[in-house]
Amino acid sequence: MANIADFSLIKKPHQKNLYTTEQILEIASCADPSSGPEYFLTNFFYIQHPTKGRIVYSPYDYQKRYIRVCHSYRYSIALLPRQSGKSTTAAGYLLWYAMFVPDSTILIAAHKYQGAQEIMQRIRFAYEACPDHIRAGVTSYNKGSIEFENGSRIVAQTTTENTGRGMSISLLYLDEFAFVRNTIAKDFWTSIVPTLSTGGKAIITSTPNSDEDQFWDIWRAANKTADDYGNTTDLGINGFKAFRAYWNEHPDRDEAWAAEQKSKLGEERFEREIECNPIIFDETLIDPMKLSLLEGIDPVFKQGQIRWYKKPEKNKIYTISLDPSLGTGGDPAAIQVFELPDLVQVAEWRHNKTTIQMQVRLLKEIAEYIHDIIKDETSIYYSVENNTLGEAALLSISDLGEENIRGTFMSEPKQSGSSRRYRKGFNTTHKSKLLACSKLKNFVEKNKMRIHSKSLISELKTFVAKEDSFSAKIGETDDLISSTLLNIRMVHLLQSYDSDLDSKLREQEEFIAPMPFIMITG
Repeated sequence: MANIADFSLIKKPHQKNLYTTEQILEIASCADPSSGPEYFLTNFFYIQHPTKGRIVYSPYDYQKRYIRVCHSYRYSIALLPRQSGKSTTAAGYLLWYAMFVPDSTILIAAHKYQGAQEIMQRIRFAYEACPDHIRAGVTSYNKGSIEFENGSRIVAQTTTENTGRGMSISLLYLDEFAFVRNTIAKDFWTSIVPTLSTGGKAIITSTPNSDEDQFWDIWRAANKTADDYGNTTDLGINGFKAFRAYWNEHPDRDEAWAAEQKSKLGEERFEREIECNPIIFDETLIDPMKLSLLEGIDPVFKQGQIRWYKKPEKNKIYTISLDPSLGTGGDPAAIQVFELPDLVQVAEWRHNKTTIQMQVRLLKEIAEYIHDIIKDETSIYYSVENNTLGEAALLSISDLGEENIRGTFMSEPKQSGSSRRYRKGFNTTHKSKLLACSKLKNFVEKNKMRIHSKSLISELKTFVAKEDSFSAKIGETDDLISSTLLNIRMVHLLQSYDSDLDSKLREQEEFIAPMPFIMITG
């Protein structure tokens, strides 16, 4: 704990003071339970302006509305552009809350340690600049926390799965919550909600990052209000009040400013950071603007865990790809089914606790179902990835008998002169994966492939560049994508056998490298 006597810019605790009538009235106005926050922020909250130095905060109209939302609602979530003053406004409200609502525990959680400390620094600056008769005395004044004589405290931490666990939180503030890694954000939210059950408030602010993350889930639910769900209040179905402000509500920003920002940031970043559209921040395989437009559909029917998005049709070709897994609760196995020549996703399956033997049986069931409808075994093709675990899948197919699976088992052609033992199926190498990624990118971005699965679209939004390849972000999965890439390789091989199919798909085959570094020679 810091030595209070060492600080000249803080107020010592439990001191007797004499106040003028005017000062008593100002304290009373700050302490007013309804108008106190706005009065405090507009009169005694000092900020560091980048060019003007220390000035009293003068909120714009949208910032005044935001202060009222934060104060009036137990749960609020705000979608705001970059540099709109959301963190500064929140810092002022948190300082007011700590000084004028006794015995409060306020937790600040930011996506990075630097972000948490930045908000804490704004609070410390405002506290030190605050007139002595307004501010509360402090008993502890540290970099990551402040404790006040009224029993309140402010604590700033990085958002992790266990942040705030065990605390009785009066007010939770989450800064840039959309940029917390999604697996952490979901675990954190599950962990923190019970700590608010005794009456705590929650304030969440962020610019968007993705429409698949925890922030956007909360935002989406907060916008489902009375019109569609019969609520009698303006709260969303999750109890949150949604607040949004737009860049042109800032009095210093006009179309000329927007044009300048777009030229500096580029269209994608401008859409995400200024227009607040959830365009993926990371360097994804598929163009982020295209990803934002993809929408999945619900299955038209299910067979167990197999999701069917359309019924098979006669005179079509079907490719079935299995990316196997151990089936012990780790990485999932996945099956994808596409319809040719239009490259339409027909069915999908994924599970992480299904044995390899059962994975092969599911493949067989899918082929059987398609055959029962189209009555043409020559129009069904299936295959598996034969890397590592694929060996077990090949043994299961052998035990089951290829003749008992409807369709043709596709395999890569034998390479002449190769000393490697030939195995059926498809072996995934660095080169073959990049080529398949290139084709997938081209098909999706040129609207030549119809993806129906919401789960596959979700994986594509976290399938990002890593060194000289692509893979799922840390904590995410890409098994549905792996199976899709295998399916694309099957389609490419089919083209060499079927001239009619080749001519129909050739227009879709224009090569586009996913990233500039992908240059394959030799």
